[in-house]
Amino acid sequence: MKKVSINNMNGQGITLSAVLNFPEGFDRSEQYPAIVVSHPGGGVKEQTAGTYAKKLAEQGFVTVAFDASYQGESTGEPRQLENPHVRTEDVSAVIDYLTTLTYVDNSRIGAMGICAGAGYTANAAINDRRIKSVGTVSMVNIGQMFRNGWDNNIPDAEAIPFIQAGSDSRTSDAAGNDIATIPMAPLNEEDAPNEELRQAWEYYHTKRAEYCTAPGFATARSLNQIISYDAFHKAEAFLTQPLLTVVGSNAGSKWMSDDLMQRAASTDKAMHVVQGANHMDLYDGEAEITEAISVLDPFFKRTL
Repeated sequence: MKKVSINNMNGQGITLSAVLNFPEGFDRSEQYPAIVVSHPGGGVKEQTAGTYAKKLAEQGFVTVAFDASYQGESTGEPRQLENPHVRTEDVSAVIDYLTTLTYVDNSRIGAMGICAGAGYTANAAINDRRIKSVGTVSMVNIGQMFRNGWDNNIPDAEAIPFIQAGSDSRTSDAAGNDIATIPMAPLNEEDAPNEELRQAWEYYHTKRAEYCTAPGFATARSLNQIISYDAFHKAEAFLTQPLLTVVGSNAGSKWMSDDLMQRAASTDKAMHVVQGANHMDLYDGEAEITEAISVLDPFFKRTL
């Protein structure tokens, strides 16, 4: 593995921090298929994204896990901005970098992500034809989740107060007040409405997987971009690449993977359901990750 800095050419003046993973016996005189791995909302490359990147590299791919703009070890102010449009562009910025590497075959670049990172990956594939195939794990369309709830039981109109909150936060930020924030997952165990989201708190805020550059919150001003964002916008027309969604049978978030499967234009698309797993099990459960890799590996080998 090798830590690298990526000059993000999306006009924000950001430098992305990333880790390249190489297959065993790597020879830089050869060319390899490559996979970009995007982390969940609130996460960083050292957590589940790094795990998947490492395991896919073990299967023969060059992989890269990176910190989103404004997050982790990447640059940008204000810290912890979660702008979905920027996060989607980050995926393409990493691909920009990969195309400069002589040992990467530019005709065999794939992308995958976990949770919100999977949604951003799908959106990037809609916009960027260099992505030849798409894998998702415990996918979340962050706009759907914030406006419709974890269980898809809130109508769009009830999210209007969140747009107002984001607008008010921008006014407060502009006045020089402390940057207002929102939790990306429960910040306290008692705030979790169910066991699945209690595990999200545990993952980000205990020794299970906490990391110093992942505080678990986002700027409240991000709500203005998040609420109206649809990671699957125009998927019925432009998401034509091969698609594999991996999801737990007990995941409250499964409905978002179901939605993309229905909407994607791809004629080569499949869902793999990990029986008995919830959303968080696929982040760090040894058996669950092993099963996910067992289908992601042959999928990417077939499509890249």
